[in-house]
Amino acid sequence: MSNPKVTIITVCYNSAKTIEDTIQSVINQTYDNIEYIIVDGLSTDNTLEIINKYQDKIATIVSEKDNGLYDAINKGIGLATGDIIANLNSDDFYVDNNVIADIVAKMEDEKSDTLYSDLYYVDAIDTSKVTRNWVSGQYDSGMFFKGWMPPHPTFFVRKRVYDNYGKFNLELKSAADYEIMLRFIHKHECSISYLPRVTVRMRVGGVSNVSLINRLKANREDKRAWELNGLKPKPYTLIFKPLSKVLQFVKKS
Repeated sequence: MSNPKVTIITVCYNSAKTIEDTIQSVINQTYDNIEYIIVDGLSTDNTLEIINKYQDKIATIVSEKDNGLYDAINKGIGLATGDIIANLNSDDFYVDNNVIADIVAKMEDEKSDTLYSDLYYVDAIDTSKVTRNWVSGQYDSGMFFKGWMPPHPTFFVRKRVYDNYGKFNLELKSAADYEIMLRFIHKHECSISYLPRVTVRMRVGGVSNVSLINRLKANREDKRAWELNGLKPKPYTLIFKPLSKVLQFVKKS
């Protein structure tokens, strides 16, 4: 399949300040076989007005109540007709117009089920200012035990993988993206490619104030992600996972 259809799903709610950047980064891609789906959670600002400006470039627009981010993404996956599926949140955007072309070329060349790449966290206002640089590195079997995970906005998956192994688990709130990558990559050993370049800029809201309580909640969800898959992490896995993010600040450029 030399020119597979790529479905990109954007979930949004009251995203008027950022969604135009997201939409433009998708519709301006050089790759010519993209299905764009936007799932809105009944926004009350002018998000839909902005989306509708580009409706001729968007395959499907849904605006209805949902049960959170991952429920909305699951709706998008259910509507997707592409061979490859990705999620791009409404405050993220692709770094240039060749991202999808590069990703498809890599996945087709290596015949892989999944692909991930690198990501910049950027200032919410000045998106040229990089606050963290997430260099994912090449995946080797067992790296999830060491706290590794790729950045979810850079994660591309063949539709057949969702068909075979399921969508996002709505039992989890903050760790649903971690769980699905653990399930696909570690448990089911889906073939995986690494594109060693930044593909996404993700906005962050100022200084991070992650409290101890929030970190403990996240750790409980991470542990639950392993349990849901009938897997057992190493004693150090859930400690290494947050510690691995420290390097992202060191690597920023």
